[in-house]
Amino acid sequence: MNVRKFIAATARDALRKVKETLGPDAIILSNRGIPGGVEIMAVAARDMEMMVPTQEREAPRSKDYTAAAPPAPMPGRVTAKDQPPLRSMPPALGQAGARTNPRPPPAPAAGPLPPVEVPQSPARSATRPEAEVVPAAVMEEIRTLRRLVEQQLAGFAWGEAARAEPVKTEMLRQMLDVGFSPQAARDLLAELPGELEAGQALSWVKGAAERSLLTINSESDIVDQGGIYALVGPTGVGKTTTTAKLAARCVLRHGARKLALVTTDGYRIGAHEQLRIYGRILGVPVHLARDAKDLRTTLHDLQHTHMVLIDTMGMSQRDRMVSEQVAMFGASHVNSLLLLSATSRGDTLDDVVRSYSRLDLAGSILTKVDEAASLASSLDVIIRHGLRLYYVSNGQRVPEDLHLPNRQYLLHRAFKDLPESSPHHLSGLEPGLMMASSAVGLQSAAGGQHG
Repeated sequence: MNVRKFIAATARDALRKVKETLGPDAIILSNRGIPGGVEIMAVAARDMEMMVPTQEREAPRSKDYTAAAPPAPMPGRVTAKDQPPLRSMPPALGQAGARTNPRPPPAPAAGPLPPVEVPQSPARSATRPEAEVVPAAVMEEIRTLRRLVEQQLAGFAWGEAARAEPVKTEMLRQMLDVGFSPQAARDLLAELPGELEAGQALSWVKGAAERSLLTINSESDIVDQGGIYALVGPTGVGKTTTTAKLAARCVLRHGARKLALVTTDGYRIGAHEQLRIYGRILGVPVHLARDAKDLRTTLHDLQHTHMVLIDTMGMSQRDRMVSEQVAMFGASHVNSLLLLSATSRGDTLDDVVRSYSRLDLAGSILTKVDEAASLASSLDVIIRHGLRLYYVSNGQRVPEDLHLPNRQYLLHRAFKDLPESSPHHLSGLEPGLMMASSAVGLQSAAGGQHG
C-alpha cells in the first residue's frame, strides 16, 4: 500500500494537496500537528480497495468526541472529500504543536482497518443529510454511458425499421438529409400509408407539407386589401428593400397617393435617408416615428391612407429593444410581418420566431431565396410555427423580385436531394443517430415497426 505524507501550514492546505495528488476519494489515515504546520498521512482509494473487506462494519464512537463520524462512501474509512471545514476539526489540525491523532497508520497484515474518526460538532452531525451528493464526474460518466447506449439502440432501431418499413425509413432519411428537423419529419410521416412505393411516398409527403404550409393568394394580397403593416426582423434580413418592393407594388396598382411610408429606424446612420430615396423615386411621403407617441400621431394623420408600410430597425432577437418595439406597436393596431432569411439555420430561425412572436405576428416573408442552397429549414420553421407566408423575395430588384408564394415550387426546392458527394449527405446509421441525439424517439418518428 502506497501511503503518502502531506505537510502544509494549515489543515485546509494539506487537504487540498491530498485531493490534488490522490483525488477526492483519498483515504485519510492520520493527521497531527507538527512544528510549523500540519501533517496528514493518506492513501489513494484504489489502493485501499484491495485491503478493506467488503462486509459491512459499524464504526465505533470516538474516545474524545460524542458525535459519530459522518456517513462515508465505504464503512470504516474517511475520504479527503468528507473532511469538514477547518472550524469543525480537532485542535491538532488547526495549530502547530497540538496533540496528535493517537491512531497510527494501520499495518496491511493486521486484518481489517479500524475506522478513523473525524470529530465535528453535534449540531452539524445532526443536520447532515444521510445521502451524499453524487460527484459531478460520476454524473458525467453516467450521461456518457447513456449517450452510448442510446446510440447503440438507435442503430438497432434504425436497422430494424429499415427492414420492416423501408419506404418510410427512406423518406425519413431523405427529409433529414435535405434539412428538415426530426420533429417536422416525424409529423409529416405519421400518417404515411404503408403500401406506397418510393415515388408515391415522396408525392404523398410533398402533398402533406403543401397542405401544412399556409400562404396568401392573389385574392388576399395585402397590397389590394390595404392596412398598416410593419416589417420586422433581425439585422440584415432585407427589411428596407422589401418595404420598397411592397411600396412599388402598391404604387403600380393604386397610385402614389394611396400609400405612405414610415420608418422607426432613427438609430442607424443613413437608414432614414435610404427609405427617403425610395420614397422620392416613387413619389411617396416618408415619415419618421421616433417613439410610440410619434407613431400614434403619425398613424392618426394617415388613417385615411389605403396602405401604410412601416420599416423598422434591425436588431438581434436577443436585444432588449425587441420589447420596446412590441410596446410601440401594441397600442397602434399594427400588423407585423416577420422577415425570415432562407439562408439561416433552422434553430436560429426558431429563436427569431420565439422572440418576435410577442408582436402577435400576422405572418412572414421569406427573403434571400435566391441565395439559399435549400429551403427545407426555413419552410420547416414556417410550417411548425403556423406562420402564414405572405411573400417570397429572391433578389434586389424593385419591385420585380417580390412574389406571392408558389407552394409547389417552394416544396420542390425543399425536397431537392443533396448530391452523394456533398459533405452534408447522411449515410449509413447517421440518420438514426441524428434522431437519437435530437431526443425524438426513433420508433415514433419512423411510424413504428409494426404500425
